[in-house]
Amino acid sequence: MNTHDQHGRGRGRTTPGRGRRRLAAAVGAAALVLASGLATPAAAQPAHAAHTAQTAQDGKDGKGGKVLTVAVAQSVDSLSPFLAVRLVSTSINRLMYEYLTNYDPKDAHPVPALATHWESSPDKLTWTYTIRSGVKWSDGKPVTAEDAAWTFTTMMTDSGAATANGSFVGNFASVTAPSPTQLVIKLKKPQATMTALDVPIVPKHIWEKVDDFSTFNNDTTFPIVGDGPFILTDYKPDSYVRLKANKDFWRGAPKFDELVFRYYKDQDAAVAALRKGEVSFVAGSPSLTPAQAASLKGDKNIHVNDAPGRRFYALATNPGARAKNGETFGDGDPSLRDERVRHALFMAVDRKAIVDKVFQGHAVEGQGYIPPRFSQYFWKPSADQELAYDPAKAAQLLDEAGYKKNAAGQRVGKDGKPLHYRVLCHATDPNDKAVGKYLQEWWGKLGIGVTLNCLDNVTDPWLAGKYDLAFDGWSVNPDPDFVLSIHTCGALPQTPKDTGATDNFICDKTYDELYAEQLAEYDPAKRAALVKQMESRLYDLGYMNVMAYPNAVEAYRTDQIESITTMPSDAGNIYGQDGYWSWWSAVPADSSGSSGGSSSTGVVVGIVVGVVVVAGLGVLVAVRRRATADDRE
Repeated sequence: MNTHDQHGRGRGRTTPGRGRRRLAAAVGAAALVLASGLATPAAAQPAHAAHTAQTAQDGKDGKGGKVLTVAVAQSVDSLSPFLAVRLVSTSINRLMYEYLTNYDPKDAHPVPALATHWESSPDKLTWTYTIRSGVKWSDGKPVTAEDAAWTFTTMMTDSGAATANGSFVGNFASVTAPSPTQLVIKLKKPQATMTALDVPIVPKHIWEKVDDFSTFNNDTTFPIVGDGPFILTDYKPDSYVRLKANKDFWRGAPKFDELVFRYYKDQDAAVAALRKGEVSFVAGSPSLTPAQAASLKGDKNIHVNDAPGRRFYALATNPGARAKNGETFGDGDPSLRDERVRHALFMAVDRKAIVDKVFQGHAVEGQGYIPPRFSQYFWKPSADQELAYDPAKAAQLLDEAGYKKNAAGQRVGKDGKPLHYRVLCHATDPNDKAVGKYLQEWWGKLGIGVTLNCLDNVTDPWLAGKYDLAFDGWSVNPDPDFVLSIHTCGALPQTPKDTGATDNFICDKTYDELYAEQLAEYDPAKRAALVKQMESRLYDLGYMNVMAYPNAVEAYRTDQIESITTMPSDAGNIYGQDGYWSWWSAVPADSSGSSGGSSSTGVVVGIVVGVVVVAGLGVLVAVRRRATADDRE
């Protein structure tokens, strides 16, 4: 799935469909969690919050098992794979449910998962997948191609079920299961993402009982039936998510008996818990601050992982919230619909200063939409195209746009109203607050007022279009299709009452045409060229200012975790991977007979090395999407 890193909406926004606004409005400010009466065949188990907290500290499950506890700073938006877009939620989905394919932890090429083999018809319009036999859901029922067919078909026919991942099936004509081990997907036109369908496959016999996919959050009856490396057994909003190892997982059981994600609103408190040994791992929100990382590097039994990340960190402007039916809503400042104003704002942002002073070198200066970690798709503007830091040019553009300074030094329009922008930021992210102070300084010199609106829950105002600018961020997948799709006109909500998959209501015909071209292009080089054209178009429009590509800065206790896989295995992230490699492979520190050393040793056990390559297509590069930091990825 994608992730909004939306950092904020998970943002790590990996972002949405019918009912998302309804969903957001129905919950409290801290988390988007709704109740539902759906029952599974297994008896519901009560939450044991005190027991969870104690076992997380002890590192035991009460029966002598080993518990790996991960401190996270992001609330779960939903445990439903049809709704979840935040990074923490989509990461948990990956542990609960298998996908058709996965990504090799070394270089992210597609490898078998639920599907063991796939091939395309000569016209590329029919894809046939062989579904792994002998796999069972955690309630003992067999996993079959019918589960996959039902999952995709439901997303095609129910807008609520298409909320998080609808872009993957928009081009599907039909999905059928001729046999328990054969899945057939027919397309309307060629689609390059068919080995990277980042969609959790759910058990039909459980989910067909759901009445409303737009409001069902999969969070009332435990354990939750799944087929992934872990089974979710308990959950308390803004407190913890508890999972146990699936001893029957086809790739092999995880080495930790239990995995707990514990929520910390305060990142310093999470770091303190790591020092005390109360948690095994700290991811940050989504990363540790430079000061936190520096303070941990000298601690015994703590390892700090600092590697190139898969996220971008950006400022997004509100271009005017709108729906597909033509209705507008929200209260974004109309001045931001002028490209000259947007360019002026971005030319008054010193990206180098943000990298040096805020991230203190633990990031790369932002340029295009896709991080340099994905070299095939990485793009940067030419010298004459770049919106480089130039306050004087920014002032000139504001003058040209009709926003000149008055006697008090304020930029005012023809109506005499001073420019004053509300910037939506995440209360749990210290980077937002730090960069926000620089914006107040830089834009203040231009004569523009800035109010930072830092909230625990940025989802509600974001979806309602009630902001001027917002800190944005997504975790990008090996295939960029998802994070590209969230800026298409098709991602807009159907009506103001609905919620679309859009990130920030961008709708541009030229961008849409390029998106359609890249989706249908199978040649890797040609597709990459089209993606770069899309990035160039998005950059020129000025709706998204990518300020930095933050490193993955995280830490874990070596006296609790002996080894763990990064992705890429040579130098990559642990939390929020394109797969479940880290938590599935993690080795307890006191495991008998285990060996230390490389975190990636033995991770690809069970992966079929010889992935079937579609005849006549050449090498098909993995294509897949998201993050949101709150990451929507």
